[in-house]
Parts: sequence; structure tokens; C-alpha cells
Amino acid sequence: MPQAHAPVDGATSLGQALAAWFETAPGRYLLQWERDAFAEAVGDVFGYHALQLGLPQIDALAANRMPHRWLAAPEPPAGAPAGRIDLVTHAAALPFPADSLDLVLLPHTLELSADPHAVLREVERVLVPNGRVVIAGLNPASWWGVRQYRAHALARMGLGRSRLARLYLPEAGAFIGPWRLRDWLRLLSFEVERVHYGCYRPAVRSERWLQRFEWMDRWGPRWWPPLGAVYFIHAVKRVRGLHLLGPAWRPLRAASAPAVVTRRDGETTPSA
Repeated sequence: MPQAHAPVDGATSLGQALAAWFETAPGRYLLQWERDAFAEAVGDVFGYHALQLGLPQIDALAANRMPHRWLAAPEPPAGAPAGRIDLVTHAAALPFPADSLDLVLLPHTLELSADPHAVLREVERVLVPNGRVVIAGLNPASWWGVRQYRAHALARMGLGRSRLARLYLPEAGAFIGPWRLRDWLRLLSFEVERVHYGCYRPAVRSERWLQRFEWMDRWGPRWWPPLGAVYFIHAVKRVRGLHLLGPAWRPLRAASAPAVVTRRDGETTPSA
């Protein structure tokens, strides 16, 4: 079992805020969509060691068949089933050797991190060549992101008491757009294989209104795909400049047998 590090205070408070939001109607809606999306993403990924880093409210590795699977978190958060967390660790200092994991899941982990670049570098370190990472994040270009931005803007204008200034999402971490994240991954020699979006219903709070807009989840991927509230990025760690080398030795050619020349007098002599 990997050794665990102490929890980080900043990640602790942010994780608690996000855990509380997941108890709301839009939070439950998002969690259910992500359960299904992770099941699809990891079901056919093979290897030996897999790690889910964050979001203990769901078992994102449930559909994966690797023999060794761990759930790591910066703290034992409220709302997680007892015994679910295998280790408490800093996301930027994982207790795994280099090139040891085949799959890493980052469900909203980068948003809650004080240094998301360091987390990605650590993921690149622990992944084997051709290992996979799946990242889930909140999309700032979605209906939910626009409502959150509007609330922040009104608060800066001194209208914090206005109903429109009420935050829709928890004050937990910062948005990281998928376009920025793709650039970060490329700098670390990751190859982005797929980006897809989900949760197209508008930023409403009640279960009843979320159900009324259920049709938007059916039409969203076709008509306005980049406007989903959450995005998933699938990437593969590529190791540049590696190629297979042949043996350093070369087999010696077998010495050819000397040709025999027959003279007119009947005697034979070897040729040169």
C-alpha cells in the first residue's frame, strides 16, 4: 500500500464546499452524468494499476477491470462512504514510483488544486509510457459558467445582495477551460485523444426544472456540443525519441567453398 501524506488545508476547505454542493439538485445531476461518463471511459482500459485522484462521492473506477485500483483524496471528506478512501495524499506529491500507473482519473482535481500544473507534472511522472489520464472539469463557456461569471461580476460592482449575484456553483477552485488544458497537456508530451461534453441543462436549482429541461441532454451533443457544463479530456502519455534498437553484432557470412577448376589434363586445382 502506498504511504499517505498529510492533508492540505486549502484543498480540505475547497473539497468540503464541493461536497456540500453535490448534495443539491444540480450537484446530483452532475454526479450521475459523470458516473456514466467515467464508466464508458475506463471500461476498456487495460493494465495493472489505476488511481482515482479526488471526488470520492463516486466510484469512477467501478467499470475498470485492473487488479489494483486506489482512491486518493486530500482529506477524508464528508459524504464519502466509509472505507472508500485508500490513501490521503497531496495531489502534486503522489506516493508512487515513476512509470508505475496505467491509468489516472482526475475528476475536478485540477480545479481544486493550488497548482494544477504541478499536479499534471506529477501525473506524467507516475504514468507508464502510453498510460492514460482522464480529466473532468467544469466548463467556463457553459450556461453554468456564464451564470457563475455574472454573479461574480455583480458582486464586484457592489450588488452582492442582489438575487442575480447568488453563486450557482460552489466557491471552490477556479475554472480551467478545456482549450487551456489541452495546451498544458501537449507541453507535457500528452496526446489528447478525445474531448467531449455533457450536462446541457440550464443553470436552474430545483429538481423539477432540471427534469423539464431533460430534452437538452439529448440534443446538446449534436447542436451545441461545447456548451456542456462539464468536459471530459482523454489523453495518452507519449515518450518522444524512443525507438527499438537491433543487436549490436552482425552475423558473419559463411565462407564460400573454393571453386574447383578442371584442367584439360584431368587435374583439378582450386581457384583463388
